[in-house]
Amino acid sequence: MIHDIVLFKGDGIGPEITDACIKIIEAAGVKVNWHEFLIGQLAYDKMGVLIPDDVAVAINKYKVALKGPVTTPIGEGFRSVNVELRLKFDLYANVRPAKTLIPGLSRYDDVDIIMIRENTEDLYIGLEEEFDGGAKATKLITEKATRNIIKFAFEYALKNNRKRVTCVHKSNILKKTDGLFLKIFNEMKENYPSIIGDDRIVDNMCMQLVKKPEEYDMLVAPNLYGDIVSDLMAGLVGGLGVAPGANMGKDIAIFEAVHGSAPKMVGQDRANPIALLLSATMMLDHIGENEASSKIKKAIVIALNNKETATPDMGGKGTASSMVAEIIKNL
Repeated sequence: MIHDIVLFKGDGIGPEITDACIKIIEAAGVKVNWHEFLIGQLAYDKMGVLIPDDVAVAINKYKVALKGPVTTPIGEGFRSVNVELRLKFDLYANVRPAKTLIPGLSRYDDVDIIMIRENTEDLYIGLEEEFDGGAKATKLITEKATRNIIKFAFEYALKNNRKRVTCVHKSNILKKTDGLFLKIFNEMKENYPSIIGDDRIVDNMCMQLVKKPEEYDMLVAPNLYGDIVSDLMAGLVGGLGVAPGANMGKDIAIFEAVHGSAPKMVGQDRANPIALLLSATMMLDHIGENEASSKIKKAIVIALNNKETATPDMGGKGTASSMVAEIIKNL
């Protein structure tokens, strides 16, 4: 079977790491028609828009995209390209796994947690206004979006054999907004008796993850907490260099690494592609290429254990090219 997938190579190190992923995916035996488009800074420089119209047509047609890191132009009136994509295609669920790949990448050796982050509202709607002496932002939590993300979390837990979903909130202070999020979580967990549903206040959640991350399975959170806590989770397993992600809606999914475009690393052959490659394995599972996904993940682990070929940020002495070659060799 040949898969049609939209491709955004992005900018900075984006083209380097997406090319590496394409090479590994093809070596794993997956056949793909890549439909490549520009977004972000490069699209703005060339066409004067962050997300060209043909991008929307392609995503709506093919439903799946792999996205390298992109830069949002600096200036008034530009919201994050990532936020624009999520809102434009109603990608309401941000899935961010944090899993220990090999011992030694961090001080923890047994972490396997998935963050399900609401992706379309909370403070990230960007509604701010100034007043004399200060400024304020609007925090939006709706029943519809909350039900969507909590249902997604529990359904994801069922599908992936997860046993516990923990709701992250601050409802002791934000009684109306986070209070609504927690109230709906407590209502909906009753529909999933086979899964433990509990909750943690966000500051306590951070402490608990640092003290005993092995006790947690899946988390579900409003947008802001999900963003912050998922970066903490990445730190538990070795950093953003091994942190994959997916933005998912009803029938469209865009897979991307959590990290940025790192322009200072361009052309130095040290841009670690693992985070985007792990995002690509999530994409392969999504499109039914589970065997290839499993092969790639096993090959990544072997490559990371080879200090001669792994990149320096992964504790090795190699380059990006040597790590990609080692992954392909071990497929």
